[in-house]
Amino acid sequence: MKKSMNYKDVMNRKNEIMKSAVGIDYDKFESGSIAFDYEEMMKESSYSLEEMINIQSEYSIGNTPIIELKNLTKIARKLAPEGKGARIFIKDEAISPSGSFKARRAAISVYHAKKLGYKGVIAATSGNYGAAVASQAAMHGLKCIIVQECYDSNQKGQPEIIEKARKCEAYGAEVIQLTVGPELFYEFLKLLESTEFFNASLYTPFGIAGVETLGYEIAKQFLEKEGRAPDVVVCTNAGGGNLTGTARGLIKSGVTNTQVVGASVNLKGLHMASDTQFNKKSFTTGHTGFGIPFATLPDRSDVPRSAGRALRYMDRYVTVNQGEVFYITEALAQIEGLERGPAGNTSLTAAFSLAREMYENQIILVQETEYTGAGKHLQPQLSFAKDMGIDIIVGDPREEICGQNIILPKHPGLIQAVDLDMNKLKKSYIKNAIIGIDEISISNISFLAEETKSTVEFIEKTLVELKLN
Repeated sequence: MKKSMNYKDVMNRKNEIMKSAVGIDYDKFESGSIAFDYEEMMKESSYSLEEMINIQSEYSIGNTPIIELKNLTKIARKLAPEGKGARIFIKDEAISPSGSFKARRAAISVYHAKKLGYKGVIAATSGNYGAAVASQAAMHGLKCIIVQECYDSNQKGQPEIIEKARKCEAYGAEVIQLTVGPELFYEFLKLLESTEFFNASLYTPFGIAGVETLGYEIAKQFLEKEGRAPDVVVCTNAGGGNLTGTARGLIKSGVTNTQVVGASVNLKGLHMASDTQFNKKSFTTGHTGFGIPFATLPDRSDVPRSAGRALRYMDRYVTVNQGEVFYITEALAQIEGLERGPAGNTSLTAAFSLAREMYENQIILVQETEYTGAGKHLQPQLSFAKDMGIDIIVGDPREEICGQNIILPKHPGLIQAVDLDMNKLKKSYIKNAIIGIDEISISNISFLAEETKSTVEFIEKTLVELKLN
């Protein structure tokens, strides 16, 4: 009997479709309540660190260089109080196949798909991950479909997303471009079911574990280069996988004292699924429209349980404004001679600010860079913003209003990362987790403490505030 393809029926089958398309029985890790066995899911559903290093190296992924940004460090020190201004480094992932750290995620996912006998892979992404999956699929001889949320209802697409579509197609992938809204997940599910391809989701254990090699390399390279680990590692944060995988890799290398900082572009007030607001932003990833919702409700992803769980590992979360990132993007090119894309430059902008708080003998690392291309440059982005009615101003970035203007700093000293309230984020996560739950068991309280990198006492206090327990 032919299955119904109407929206309601397809969405009712989503768990069945996703389970078939990723080859993981997520039910075996569930407790029947809030908690699930995250570590067992990661262990049983992925590969060992050594295996992943071998898989990635076979396809020219990994061992990317660490570069010290001496000129940006000098400027940071001129702007910092005496004795402060940490050394700024980047891990240059732009040299990876497909041009970003997401080659690490894709390598493990596509390898696993081929191992299980799937004929092709599908990924729903408007970002660098699509190019990474397409690149790896080409290497493995698998078919590839990339589903993009690309246009508003007037068929206007952002230059950065269109640039990424071009890159996916260059690797031989079929790119399906959709308008913003709920149709993305619906069309994605229909494709998974009709093609029987592998769901190369960003949020599977394979995808997240693939980034562990990045954290492991950071620890190893800094031990060789500097004799110690960085004091701070800054990760651009969107869906949480980048930060999660990097932190897990650091921990597996024995590094536990390095502060892990998430950084996102501030897009406060803009709704990512709004047709009218979709093109009012100039950043398609690494922004608060993804970073905050996925931190406080990670299982909103395209698999039953996301392996990207940023609050488990994040020590601090900061935001920077769009104009500040554009400024640092230009500075990186003109002062350091490195032309890189906006996602990694989000965390670099944060690092430039945070370095001024730290001492000169300390080290701050931006753990990834990305390639740039015609649609990723700041000029096409700013031109598109103008076309969408956004004012481009030189002045104080603190006066930037998302969706109305972009303010390029008139002086680098005005670049200032802004801390988000971590306790507020953790409480939001807890509130989301207990929806529909009348009584919270001791095991669930322990799980929530692990999920939020907090304590049992913090969870119990929060539950009292929420009028539970």
